[in-house]
Amino acid sequence: MTPPPDADPSAGDKILVRDVHKTFSTKKGDVQVLEGVDLAVRDREFLAIVGPSGCGKSTLLNCMAGFERISTGSIEIDGVEVTAPSPKRVFVFQETGIFPWFSVWDNIGFGLSRMPFEQKHEIVMRYIRMVGLDGFEKSFPSELSGGMKQRVEFARALAVDPDVLYLDEPFGALDAFTRLEMRREVVRIWGETHKTCILVTHDVEEAIELADRIAVMTQRPARIQTVLDNPQPRPRDPDRREFRALKDEIFGILGVERSV
Repeated sequence: MTPPPDADPSAGDKILVRDVHKTFSTKKGDVQVLEGVDLAVRDREFLAIVGPSGCGKSTLLNCMAGFERISTGSIEIDGVEVTAPSPKRVFVFQETGIFPWFSVWDNIGFGLSRMPFEQKHEIVMRYIRMVGLDGFEKSFPSELSGGMKQRVEFARALAVDPDVLYLDEPFGALDAFTRLEMRREVVRIWGETHKTCILVTHDVEEAIELADRIAVMTQRPARIQTVLDNPQPRPRDPDRREFRALKDEIFGILGVERSV
């Protein structure tokens, strides 16, 4: 398949995961979660990871971000081995981590505390506008809807100019309508910033709507079963034949029977 129109076909690999194994020690013995995971993430692409519940998707994401140490194998970003978290790699979680005692402006500017005020204000306001929160600069999280809080989360992540955004079920706590709205917003924001994004989701439709490529994991102990290109132009319509065909293909790989 040809690369998606919104991706840079000349971009090289940003992240390389090679033969990664991860075992957790528990009171009941060792639990192997990842078993020989190989994955390449291209620079500036949007990659989604799907798989059975509990297979280790979030564990893989945490290892790629440096929050979990792998048991064996290697993970490199820009040719440098990942051994610890970095401010250049930012997480966006399902539950917003914004500070309830800070305003929208202060939350978004939190990671810019050492910057001169004028420069900080310019950056904060740029991302407030980007995520559509004009006029809410002085509002506190208690005054915001769930979707607006998630916009603050994305703006705060982007304000520190990360190389990589890790998205771990970022819309899971939102209602169905807000999830759809936020998907469209993320596509728009990614189109403006072209950060390397890795999304973990259990929602196959969400993965197809957002990602350039979709990595499908196996049951635990997990590996990458296949990586599928998604060449459909954005915005993507779930009712289109190509969208439904890719969705059916992924469900087939996952072994999920769907009624016609």
